[in-house]
Amino acid sequence: MKQIILGTAGHIDHGKTSLIKAVTGVNTDRLKEEQARGITIELGFASMDLPGGWHLGIVDVPGHEKFVKNMVAGATGIDMVAMVIAADEGVMPQTREHMEICALLGIQHGLIALTKTDLVDEEWMELVIEDIRDFSRGTFLEDCPIIPVSSATGEGIQAFIDTLDELSAAVPERPVTNLFRLPVDRVFTMKGFGTVITGSLVSGRVKVGDTITIYPSMITSKVRGVQVHNESVEEAGPGMRTAINFQGLEKASVNRGEVISTPQSLKPSYMVDVSLHFLKSNHKPAKNRTKVRFHTGTSEVFGYLVLLDREELQPGEDIVAQLRLDTPVSLVRDDRFVVRSYSPVRTIGGGKVLNPVPQKHKQFQQDVTEGLQGLIDSPPEWVVSFHVQDADVAGVTFSDLVIMTNLPEKKLTSITQGLSSTREIIQIDKEMRLFVHKNVFESLQEKTASSLEKYHQANPLKAGMSKEELKTKFPMRAADKLFSAVMNQMLKANAIIQEGEVVKLAGHKVSLGFDQETIKEKVLGIYRKSGLTPPYFKEVTKTLEVDPAVAKDVLMLLVNEGTMIKAKEELFFHVEPYESLKKRLVDFLTANAEITTPQFKEMTGVSRKYIIPLLEYFDAKNVTIRVGDSRKLRKG
Repeated sequence: MKQIILGTAGHIDHGKTSLIKAVTGVNTDRLKEEQARGITIELGFASMDLPGGWHLGIVDVPGHEKFVKNMVAGATGIDMVAMVIAADEGVMPQTREHMEICALLGIQHGLIALTKTDLVDEEWMELVIEDIRDFSRGTFLEDCPIIPVSSATGEGIQAFIDTLDELSAAVPERPVTNLFRLPVDRVFTMKGFGTVITGSLVSGRVKVGDTITIYPSMITSKVRGVQVHNESVEEAGPGMRTAINFQGLEKASVNRGEVISTPQSLKPSYMVDVSLHFLKSNHKPAKNRTKVRFHTGTSEVFGYLVLLDREELQPGEDIVAQLRLDTPVSLVRDDRFVVRSYSPVRTIGGGKVLNPVPQKHKQFQQDVTEGLQGLIDSPPEWVVSFHVQDADVAGVTFSDLVIMTNLPEKKLTSITQGLSSTREIIQIDKEMRLFVHKNVFESLQEKTASSLEKYHQANPLKAGMSKEELKTKFPMRAADKLFSAVMNQMLKANAIIQEGEVVKLAGHKVSLGFDQETIKEKVLGIYRKSGLTPPYFKEVTKTLEVDPAVAKDVLMLLVNEGTMIKAKEELFFHVEPYESLKKRLVDFLTANAEITTPQFKEMTGVSRKYIIPLLEYFDAKNVTIRVGDSRKLRKG
């Protein structure tokens, strides 16, 4: 059965609640205060089955200007509106504001109910209908039916129901999406059920036993029961007025305005990029950073309107902008919103969300403004590519792209696979499905090559830069696996060479100057002559009277070449006496199975100053293994 949600709209005391009662038999004014004062304060709910087989959920909204925020909450998620205008008063201020709100929320289907017809004569009613036609001209209700009704006498009620039935056939099915979302409009406790949350299910499905998260508070719970129009069901789908009760959830922990969804599907954000229409009915421009009330879903939060390409917004203009909020919201691209002024409170504009999780933008950046304009009507492939590039080195995950594009997961998967196959975007983490743009990836390769080139120029005697040092040259915001991905690509392309933990450009070769060649020969001479009793390196530099830094570079070059070995800091050996000792040691262990420190001292004829570092070096190089106080030959 097709599920449709009808919302009422109109000025206070024009008979919205009476009309719903006449149609459904339900009095949606459930509060004592509402019944005592005769006005709707909170949202009311009813339902009915239409003759054509449609199931109609009805949201009755308050008309008083003090309760417009409740009206906005009720209008969210509705498919069709019944604009209620009393025949004895005609179009009133709240009628106009409610019409503007419905238009800003993107509602495209509806009718006008001309109520209280029993209070006026035919001539007056014709004048009111003419006035209504003038009022609705240029709006989504311009050509809609106007149904005269009287809730008191019942006249016109059946015609109203029949018209709803006809209009329901034209209401399109909601877009298919896996993303379950239910904005909370009521929270209450019920004996035997515990905490119950109600709302209009805008997308996806929820069933008994599902684990859900409440955003932005991030509370997680499990669905204990589901009801649709007061009937228990196993599962609820889009377009249904849904009530859910949860296991172990306190009423005080949930508030109207929050959104129920699946875990890790939404992201709270203090900023939202939007396409905004500033109503022509506004009496004055809005300045940059104007304080506003931001209404979306069932929430109202305060924030600032940041104008990106101007200092002042004129009535009737359409722009892209950023809203910076005092309280985080959890939205999806294309979500509708309404903006109301802080004080005095009135509706000033609204529109659609372009990016629910943007970065903070500076004013007058043309590329930012053009990018946001492109999000309005560009094909989905462009939108995905834009968001991946905009994320820069941090990259963007598939789950973030779901809310940034509002595409079904199957469609989004197809797009990301297509863009990946052409290398426009690059997946750098399969588990997280994290993507970066090719421009970002190629830029990092260029920067890596540049960092290595500068290092080689500054350190001509070093084989290359350590991998860890090279990683510090990457931007701090870079995704963890981006460094590895860039390195692997550059190694695959033979742009760099990695030897152990040292990285160098493929064409880099160490070259010594004349003075350095002289130092090299002198250093080799000293260490070759000293055999297994070499001086500490600082003594060598004093003997040669050279710059210690230059001498150290030459020495480390010899270590990298394999001509010298480094036993420990400041203690180096020429490779020839070391290899000779190694052969004697291996022969001894082959014949005797183990060697003690005194035996090794006797073999070498050197002091403990050299014995311990040499033994530890043989251990480190897997020649020997220490067992108790002896060394044995390491197998393999």
